[in-house]
Amino acid sequence: MAYAKSLISCPFLSPGNTSVKAVAYEEFGGPLNIATLPDPVTPIGGVVVEVTATGLCRSDWHGWQGHDDDIRVFPHVPGHELAGVVVAVDSTVTRVRVGDRVTTPFVLGCGVCSTCEAGDQQVCPHQWQPGFHGWGSFAEYVALPFADTNLVRLPPDITDEVAASLGCRTATAYRGLVQVGGLRSGEQVAVFGCGGVGLSAVMIARSRGARVIAVDPNPIARQLARTAGAAVTLAPGETLVAEVVAASEGGVHLSLDAIGSPEVLRTAVLSLRRRGRHVQAGLLPQDAVIPMARVIAWELSVRGTHGMAAHDYAEMLADVATHRLRPDSFVSRHITLDETPHALAELNTAAQVPGVTMIRPGRAVTI
Repeated sequence: MAYAKSLISCPFLSPGNTSVKAVAYEEFGGPLNIATLPDPVTPIGGVVVEVTATGLCRSDWHGWQGHDDDIRVFPHVPGHELAGVVVAVDSTVTRVRVGDRVTTPFVLGCGVCSTCEAGDQQVCPHQWQPGFHGWGSFAEYVALPFADTNLVRLPPDITDEVAASLGCRTATAYRGLVQVGGLRSGEQVAVFGCGGVGLSAVMIARSRGARVIAVDPNPIARQLARTAGAAVTLAPGETLVAEVVAASEGGVHLSLDAIGSPEVLRTAVLSLRRRGRHVQAGLLPQDAVIPMARVIAWELSVRGTHGMAAHDYAEMLADVATHRLRPDSFVSRHITLDETPHALAELNTAAQVPGVTMIRPGRAVTI
């Protein structure tokens, strides 16, 4: 696996031309700047994509704050939810070509290790993530390795904006609820956090016949959750566990933490009924204490979820194409790269905008 490991530190950058506009930072928690950076070079087995749409995600904020050990080289460009047009292809790539509209999971599996051969690219030990292992999609162009394993060609009826919202938010929620959580029709589901992943989870759970309780401190986010199909919306507070248990007539069958908070994780687990299942989707800035006495006594399940492999996209794309799922309904604003530093800095404050923020890099094709 020397080939796959070598790609982790490869910057995919031209030593000459410097003409790509991007959002970048020089240190964790430091200023977010608009920079002109070296052109990306096509990696072995990879492509260069002109970014047409990219989503603003809380995971990018966590990376900027230094909560991800994979970010090691500065300046660093965040961004991991993207759609675009392939503009350069390495000679070894066989499944995509210049001009293809594509998206990708935020985890790019190497495609050749035993984990990938088992179909679990989302947890590949040699994975490469845009915006974390290397420069991401808050730029006019981004270089992506492992193209044949990870790129998903987009059908004409899936817009760039919708595609950019799939790779982290919708795909994470979809796999977390349906595949990891084992969601069944008629179940009670609690979703904690009504940002992009949480709102997607509400929509997905409702589309599959579940009754949803959504929790968020922001009243606008709670309203969006009701629009997405939540039967009950609650604000956090000291009595939240009791409120969720009462609203679900004894506790939910399935809970999902889409925020990434030790306290939210604890609350979500305590909101389960006996033999309930908790899925952790939100990244945790530190290890959390799980109420294991309850987990043991009630035979609860606590599982993590980490995106979705490209080969699993077909069912989700079909649900989007038939409007069973409408991820575009959560897009609350469009911004430019110039506006992105301010928007990213707002993500952990009361000023953050509910719903999904979509970035249009400017040079790329109009959405």
